[in-house]
Amino acid sequence: MAKYIIKRVILAVVTVFVVATITFFLMNLVPGGPFITEKSISVQAQEALKEKFGLDKPLIVQYKNYMLSILQGDFGLSLRQRGRTVSDIIGSRFPISARLGGISMVVAVVIGVPLGSVAALNRGKWGDKVITVIATCGAAFPSFVICTVGMYIFGVHLGWLPTMGLTAPANYILPVFALSFYPMAYITRLMRSSMLDVIGQDYMRTARAKGLSQANRLFRQALRNAILPVITYVGPMLAYLLAGTFVVEKIFVIPGLGGQFVSSILNRDYTVIMGTTIFLATLVIVINALVDIAYKFIDPRVQLK
Repeated sequence: MAKYIIKRVILAVVTVFVVATITFFLMNLVPGGPFITEKSISVQAQEALKEKFGLDKPLIVQYKNYMLSILQGDFGLSLRQRGRTVSDIIGSRFPISARLGGISMVVAVVIGVPLGSVAALNRGKWGDKVITVIATCGAAFPSFVICTVGMYIFGVHLGWLPTMGLTAPANYILPVFALSFYPMAYITRLMRSSMLDVIGQDYMRTARAKGLSQANRLFRQALRNAILPVITYVGPMLAYLLAGTFVVEKIFVIPGLGGQFVSSILNRDYTVIMGTTIFLATLVIVINALVDIAYKFIDPRVQLK
């Protein structure tokens, strides 16, 4: 176990380094700059700002200086939000995205696991068909379509739900639904296929022959083994929900990290782009590693290499 953890840490550091390097050079290939606005400032002022933030140096020198700063835990100052550090921006925005993503993950798991189990236990019946249609729709509709349709129907036409911000519990309903619909659909299909495989195993027939109750067979035997693929998916799903809230936050005007990341790209705020990318990449890697380790404790048969 210790050898595996050390290996994952080394791979994580290398992966973050590669992501940061690629992002840095691709970002600087995009035309434009952080100091070009609609009311353009003078050339002299732009040059002074570039000199202040070190953007007048050769690209390779900028890269070296930035990576040395990262190693010291310094993500630098925002180029557009004067006086604010990138760490402050991430620290103030990420909790909002984390809360939204965490609620969406719980909703996806709590709804997806029972739906998949019910579909498997009623294979070929109308309940299975209805759940399959819902799961297919969830996989087919992108989040921005769900956002737009939900806003029009429940926000504009019916007027039941608010469509901007996160100032009240009701504000979470539409964003959470838009974020959790696809993971919920995927978990439903994953759980259905896994449950069908488990209930056909010999030990399930043995349990039935011993006279164990249906609830005992389902919860102590079938569900415990069938849910393992879902646990494997929880890591990437949580990373997707925490790092993939860009569109939803932008549509619903949520002041989270996703919306900030989109704004930083549009404004060419290089330090915020880099800091957010590195932070989210690290988050995804750490979550996946923790899920792999947890999987070992849930299923001792798994060998970590």
